[in-house]
Amino acid sequence: GAWILAVQLFREMVHTCVERDTITYSAAVSACERGEQWRPALQLLGEMADSRVEANTITYDAAVGACWKAGEWDLALQLFRGMAELYLDKNTITYSAAISACRMGGAW
Repeated sequence: GAWILAVQLFREMVHTCVERDTITYSAAVSACERGEQWRPALQLLGEMADSRVEANTITYDAAVGACWKAGEWDLALQLFRGMAELYLDKNTITYSAAISACRMGGAW
């Protein structure tokens, strides 16, 4: 799907003068969310930390969404809870995804 192309384009950035930053990582994680691809989304989140690129609320919104849309509700809730440790603000999108994950996991 389109998420594959988005991640491929993101990976190609290494061979250019364009720096991968919070915005480009967030865009790639968002593409994974739309494709319901939780593994690549979490891989990108890990790469951000390894590259010392700060994730933001938008990045985590997409990662939480990717997890719950793929049926990984427990991972979605772990990410949601982990946002506090990173001092990331939660917004309506974050709470909606977490609530949906609870509903999916039977904790509704």
